[in-house]
Amino acid sequence: MTDSNPPLFSKYKALLDIRPSIDYPTAVADECNLPLIDLSSLRTDKARACKRAIAVAASEWGFFQLVNHGISRELQDRIRAVQVDIFQHPFAWKTTERLLDFSNGSYRWGTPTATSLPQLSWSEAYHLPLTPSAVEAKDSTRHTIEEFAVAMSRLAHQLAQILAEELGYEGGYFKESCNCDTCYLRLNHYPPCAVSGQVFGLTQHTDSDFLTVLFQDQVGGLQLMKGGRWNSVKPNLDALIINIGDLFQAWSNGVYKSVEHRVVANPKLERFSVAYFLCPSYDTMVQSYANPSIYKTFTFGEYRQKVMEDVKLIGTKVGLPRFLA
Repeated sequence: MTDSNPPLFSKYKALLDIRPSIDYPTAVADECNLPLIDLSSLRTDKARACKRAIAVAASEWGFFQLVNHGISRELQDRIRAVQVDIFQHPFAWKTTERLLDFSNGSYRWGTPTATSLPQLSWSEAYHLPLTPSAVEAKDSTRHTIEEFAVAMSRLAHQLAQILAEELGYEGGYFKESCNCDTCYLRLNHYPPCAVSGQVFGLTQHTDSDFLTVLFQDQVGGLQLMKGGRWNSVKPNLDALIINIGDLFQAWSNGVYKSVEHRVVANPKLERFSVAYFLCPSYDTMVQSYANPSIYKTFTFGEYRQKVMEDVKLIGTKVGLPRFLA
């Protein structure tokens, strides 16, 4: 079997050679129509209804689609071209070269902690910090990434503000705790997978942030859990996907839902996506806005540490259940 870039087949050959009768993942899912929200309504007499729709989607689905979000098609096309170019580089380049002055260790692939196929993600990614650089060339790769990150950040903060206001609070908490030093952009690439019936592009999980803004291509593969069943999200090239993270569920005292999701591996097509994660500093206190609280008060650093410990010990994230009051 021809190996891929990155060399996932050879790296995880031992896992792929195991043929257990149980624990194989299944990609069977219903197709769902996520709530579709037109953000341009905020500039009309429908602004109140638009904000309410965002809050309802966050509480009932934990996911929604956003159109007329303010990020131009031209910028989307540029970031996609940059992303495709980066991942087409040889594997050795991706593992040994520093990408565009970003820190070492930003490139990740597969699942180093995987001990079984259900824990293996058939993908590679760059986790990119957002601290501005001194790059000035408007047509540079670094400039395009930063320009896209700024646009995604602006949108994420706008949504966090709305979601806070819908609970009766202003959004200053998010402005103060989530900035370019703590948030990050992740460029995702899912290579074609000849064993797609055995592994996922990205294993099921919830996001450990406040909220995530996702720009995806037309290939599809995103699935989310609702009503005890997996649901496939049909790609909409005019829309961005928004999902609530663990921290917002804790802060909202369970009003907004952080929902499990995953990405199905495709046997023939590669898939690209870009995700922006609205994260606070590690010392930020995450405390419910209401009492009695479902969750204990914790710092983001404590939360991340517990997630890493669980992944190392049991191969999967436990998350918020570790912090029930």
